Amino acid sequence: MARIALLGTGLLGGAIGRRLLEGGHQLEVWNRTPAKSQALLESGATAITSLPGSARDCDTVISVLRDGPASSAVLRELGDLNSACVMSMGTMAIAESQALEQQISNQNGDYLEAPVLGSRPEALKGNLLVMAGGKPELFERQKPILQTLSAEPRLMGPVGSGMASKLALNQLIASLTHGFSLALRLVQAQGVAVEEFMEVLRPSAVYAPTYDKKLERMLDQHYANPNFSTALLRKDLGLFLQASEQAGLEASGLQGILELLQRASNQPIDPLDYCSLHELTGPKR
Repeated sequence: MARIALLGTGLLGGAIGRRLLEGGHQLEVWNRTPAKSQALLESGATAITSLPGSARDCDTVISVLRDGPASSAVLRELGDLNSACVMSMGTMAIAESQALEQQISNQNGDYLEAPVLGSRPEALKGNLLVMAGGKPELFERQKPILQTLSAEPRLMGPVGSGMASKLALNQLIASLTHGFSLALRLVQAQGVAVEEFMEVLRPSAVYAPTYDKKLERMLDQHYANPNFSTALLRKDLGLFLQASEQAGLEASGLQGILELLQRASNQPIDPLDYCSLHELTGPKR
């Protein structure tokens, strides 16, 4: 089994760590807030107390940090990687991931981006959807670890392709959630029973499972215990729009959703489940 350094043990990182331990891997963990690693330490992981040099004896370094700048800064602190492979599972800009490949090479390591769709529940069950980007031989080398976390990890292409796929999917989360919220608002405003509307929607070609997954939360205004927050959705939609502009795409239709999400910044719903976007689509005041 592999010796793995896990950087970032928050909601997703902590679940990834638990799954890796259950898979028999030797795990060393670090988090800027050490208390967030306590559950993993109690389950058999060891703590990284100082980053410099801590990856020299590891086969793989998994980074599950908030964004590109945080990932770059923390990974740089490791220093020489002694040929270890760094797998970044957090979401960042495409250009940031491509720059990270060069940084890791300069640190004597290999780089495979491996962003995931799914959160804590999927990670604990090994059902994350992994979209890797990098060299095929590196992907094959890391596949046993990835298969601990995903039933069918996929190599999308070179570095940048995995991140593009992840941003595209998170854009769909924003678009679908916004559209569903508006649909509920309109039918309710006209006195249509929500369940009557859902019985028409479910067998239709425009139905998506996420609608039922979030329906009760939206109706009950219950957004606590998020697997993916409003703040993170705003960040990722902004990254998608940035990448779209760089690719010369016409994505101005999404700008309104981003502006809506920006209203949540520093507001009570910002750290809550992303479907709290529903609170922003009500009647104008």
